[in-house]
Amino acid sequence: VQLQAFGGGLVQAGDSLRLSCVLSGFTLSGYSVGWFRQAPGKEREFVAAIRRNGGHTYYADSVKGRFTISRENAKNTVFLQMNSLKPEDTAAYYCAADSSLILSNIRNGYAYDWWGQGAQVTVSS
Repeated sequence: VQLQAFGGGLVQAGDSLRLSCVLSGFTLSGYSVGWFRQAPGKEREFVAAIRRNGGHTYYADSVKGRFTISRENAKNTVFLQMNSLKPEDTAAYYCAADSSLILSNIRNGYAYDWWGQGAQVTVSS
């Protein structure tokens, strides 16, 4: 069971990036997937999540309207489209998955069983 995040990079404020989280060893349709981020010296924070049942999406207030999470079950991949990036979006971004996540834990990183490595996103001003 493995998750791999791709697509990080160095961009300027106002630019866009798309992160991909590829799941291997299990079928995406049975899992809820979240994106979290952690900046140096700060705690990990929730960014966005998409549930396995119905594909409902959830966002942190700081990214709502700018970021979009989506999934392509046939490709076992979850995407995070990030538009209008700001310097404060600079962080390592992690994807995580869980098969039994309940709604009340959707923003709680400790509730996710599987984690990928981070993808660094750096936004210059």
